[in-house]
Amino acid sequence: MGRWSAILFQDRREAGQRLVPLLKDLGLRDPIVYGLLRGGAAVAAPVAEGLGAPLMPFLVRKLGVPWHPELAFGALAEGAAEPVLNPEIIAACGLTGEQVATVRAREEQELRRRQALYLAGLQRPDPRGRAAILVDDGLATGASARAALRSLRQQGAGPLVLAVPVAPQDSIASLQGECDRLVCVEAQDIPFGIGGCYADFHQLEDAEVLALLSAAPGKEPP
Repeated sequence: MGRWSAILFQDRREAGQRLVPLLKDLGLRDPIVYGLLRGGAAVAAPVAEGLGAPLMPFLVRKLGVPWHPELAFGALAEGAAEPVLNPEIIAACGLTGEQVATVRAREEQELRRRQALYLAGLQRPDPRGRAAILVDDGLATGASARAALRSLRQQGAGPLVLAVPVAPQDSIASLQGECDRLVCVEAQDIPFGIGGCYADFHQLEDAEVLALLSAAPGKEPP
């Protein structure tokens, strides 16, 4: 079997559990754990549990190239007026302004749907002056994490920590300037994508994410 046939994590929960000791070593005081929806929620749940911290959803919509949706040319984060775009990918793919606008409009609509589902009536703590740990299930281009980190920074969170189970070195390097600390369990190339690093990488449905958020410990007033 080749080097890349090995599975790094059984599922997202195991990946989150492996992040816990690395995050504990940072000695963060009173952190808030943010799970990038949807997949990041299943990694963030055991992180919040292990740290005794509140778990909050964070919404980002990746802007994917129309004929290659997994390749992100940008991302739109909740609370941000404008998306974070990658001009190099836009140019390399020859995307027109109309194509960019079409994808953006579709993802803004889905972001509003998820805001109504996940955020309506949710009392979230004020991140100003508090450690924020942003958790995802892995980094590819890093577009979603970049947009989320910038939004959290604008909201006054700090120190700002990005925690992921797996990421290639170039993505880690490109995002280190967006956060105060970056924690990664397995820093290596992902030729088969993030999903290739997991035995179970099923797509989380809304009901599963809502159940994870409902069961999370550390609820607190805003």
